[in-house]
Parts: sequence; structure tokens; C-alpha cells
Amino acid sequence: MGHGETALPVTLDRDSGVPLAVQLADALREAASGGHLRGGDRLPSTRALAASLGVSRTVTSAAYEQLHAEGWIVGRHGSGTYVTTSPPAPVSRRPVVMGPDHVSSPDLVALLPGMPWAEGIDRAAWRRAWRAAADTPPSAVAERAGLVAYRAAIAEHLLRHRGLDVAPNSVLATAGTTAAVVELAAALLRPGDLVAVEEPGYQRAVEAFRRAGVRVVPVEVDSEGLRPDTIPDGVRVVYCSPAHQYPLGGRLSAARRVELVDRARTDGFLVVEDDYDGELRYDVAPLPLLAALAPDVVVHLGTTSKILTPTLGVGWMVAPPGVTAAVLAYREDAGTRASPAGQQVFVELARHGDLGRHLRRLRRELSERRSGLVTALREADVPVLGDDAGAHLVVPLESADEERRRLALARERGLLLDGLARHFAGIPTSAGIAVGYAGCSRETLQDVLGVLVDVLRLTRR
Repeated sequence: MGHGETALPVTLDRDSGVPLAVQLADALREAASGGHLRGGDRLPSTRALAASLGVSRTVTSAAYEQLHAEGWIVGRHGSGTYVTTSPPAPVSRRPVVMGPDHVSSPDLVALLPGMPWAEGIDRAAWRRAWRAAADTPPSAVAERAGLVAYRAAIAEHLLRHRGLDVAPNSVLATAGTTAAVVELAAALLRPGDLVAVEEPGYQRAVEAFRRAGVRVVPVEVDSEGLRPDTIPDGVRVVYCSPAHQYPLGGRLSAARRVELVDRARTDGFLVVEDDYDGELRYDVAPLPLLAALAPDVVVHLGTTSKILTPTLGVGWMVAPPGVTAAVLAYREDAGTRASPAGQQVFVELARHGDLGRHLRRLRRELSERRSGLVTALREADVPVLGDDAGAHLVVPLESADEERRRLALARERGLLLDGLARHFAGIPTSAGIAVGYAGCSRETLQDVLGVLVDVLRLTRR
């Protein structure tokens, strides 16, 4: 590399069927969109990069030409090639597995994290809840905070299943976790504010913050969850999933919970607690919420999309009074609210005990599925990460190349799996496969178990 040139995070797989020029263009595009390369960074010449990577200059020239056509880079006469500040048509070609609500092929069995056991919802109870919800008279008033009955049902749910004692008027209905993050960013943050997020973590929340003009800084995660000691100074919000870290599956240890709360109070930031599947623990009782430990500095978010179905389109928020008031003011200005129909159906499911019965069946079903899956993988000497909880587990791999290879092989054999790469806000620092086990039937999971084990236990070529 010449003076002033940026080191490039590029690894080329010569065994891949993807042309080297395409691989190189993809890697540079990903580095620019992920923040490793920034506007104004100088790139090495095609000749220097070819020598560094051990490829022909034809490969590097073709990659640069493609990126120049897309607007990612620009050549300056007599000076070199530079990353542009704002590409006119940013197109990400990161080789990722699409999320559970973008499953494109009916021929693939989707074993993806984030998918609920919607098949297990009792159809008679479902129909009864919708009929009862339809009997509710139409309202001429927009309930910005949510229906009174829904907020009361959520307060009861939180007390019964998560050990959080809150008054119904402290609960806000939301349109789900991502929508709640959008509201929090708009109501509380200003462009340029700093928000810390788990790395790897929930990228929809990351994108919601970024679209609000907020600066996102990744914070390291290990087997005990987020590391509070690595949170930088000056953050306004820390976003985390302490009960079941997404996607690695660990839980935030008791010592780190105390450390995180102490730092929040000392440094004056809010902790946003994403409790996306906190009800789903199989080894011990569901872990206490951060909101119960520190209601003054914690915003608690929950959703019905993981314990029931995304069809309802509702979730909830419990926050300090100042945060609640700011969100309600934003909703009034923006004219937004959560779906009243979804709220009413949830109320009816809770009122007749169907919600509680479903959660008991859900925990039993997913516990058995997880146990069978973990047993089969470990018998094949496949390592497994994550607590005995939730609806997915993670199989660690040695490299990003290995991750891509397993994902491609899984597709060839009829499985849609998820790689860790897409869960990083920046350059991925670890590799693995996230396997969901809730979105298909138990029979289907059993049918494909042998194929799944074969894909995940293959030795690296």
C-alpha cells in the first residue's frame, strides 16, 4: 500500500464459482457501505492491489470499473482512486441470506431465526378472538397510547410471565420493536447523537437509528452478553437484548446488568431493552428484566410477533415518564398509533386464557425441538452456541468463507439458513450459522434434520 492508502479487508476464494472480479467488487462495496471505508479514503492502484492479492490486473481493473459505474469510487487525474462520500445509487450486494419475512422460494425449508411457531396457535381460539374483537364498536378517537384494555392486558402479561409490576398507564402500545425504535429516535434523539448497539445485533434497529441521522457505534458481545466496559463515552442510548442476545443467544450476566445500570445512571444514557423472546426459557425461569432493576433508566420493548404471530402487528413499550411523554407527543405530531385491531385480538386471547395456554404449549414445543436439535448436532461433534432458550441456536464456523460455503450448500440441499455476517453493523469479526427451529412443523424439522447435520458438520475443504 502506498502512503495515504487505506488497508482493505479483502479475502478472495479461488475455489468459489463467483468470478474473482465480482468477489473483489462485492468486498469493497461491503467495506464502503459498512463503514470500514469512508468518503475520501484513497484506494491502491489496480496494479498495486493486484500484486497485493496475487491476481491479475484484469481482475482489479474490472472490479474498479464496476464500482466506478455504480458511484462507489471516483478517479482523480494524477491523484488516484477515492471512495465517494455519497454514492448516487448505493446497491449492496453482500451475499446474505434474506430475513424470515423475505423468504423467496417455496422449495426451500426455512430454518431462520426470528420466525414464530404460528402453526401452534389454536385455530378455534384464534377465530374466537377475531370474532370477539369484531364485536367492539368502531371508535372515532385515535388512542395514541393504545387501547385501555390492551395496556391492561400487557401489564398483566408482564407481571405473570416476566415478573415486571407496572401500572397499565405506564404501558404504550407499539407497532412492534422496530417501529418503537423509530419513535424513540424521533422523539428523543437529534442527528449526530451517539447510540451504542450490540455487535453482532439486530440490524433493523441499527438501520432505524441510522435513518434518523444517529451515529451508531458497535459494542462487543461475548458469552455473557454486551460488555458495558466497552461502551464509549457520550452515548445517549444503549440498545441491547439482555435476556437472549440476538443473534448469539447468550444472556447478560448479573454483574454486567448492575454495571450497565450503574453506567447509565452515572453517564446519563438510556438503556433500550429488547425483550423479543424473553418468555422463552427452558432451563430456568425467565430472567428478570432490566426494567425491573432500573425503571428510571430503562426502556423496555416487547413484541407479539415472536410469541404469537406478526399478523397482529403490535408490541409494547414501558419507559420512564419523560420518555413516554416524548413518544406520545411525537405520535400526536406524526398522527401515528399501533393497530387497534391487533390490540383487540390480543386482549381477547388474554381474556379467555388462550394466551397463557399458547405460551405453555410454545415453551414445551420449542424446548423439545431445541433438545432434539442440540442432541443431534453434538452427537455429530458440531458445536452449539446459545442458552437453552428462544427459537434459534448458533453453530460457530472458522471463517466468512466457510459461512458462505455452508449457506450455499444448504440451499443446494433444500434448506434456507442464516449466516452471522448480516447481523454485523460493521465488518464481521466472527462467522457462523443461525438455525431457527420454530417456523416449520415438527415433522418437517425431523425430515430435514439429517441434511442439516450433514451441512453443518462438513470439514473445511
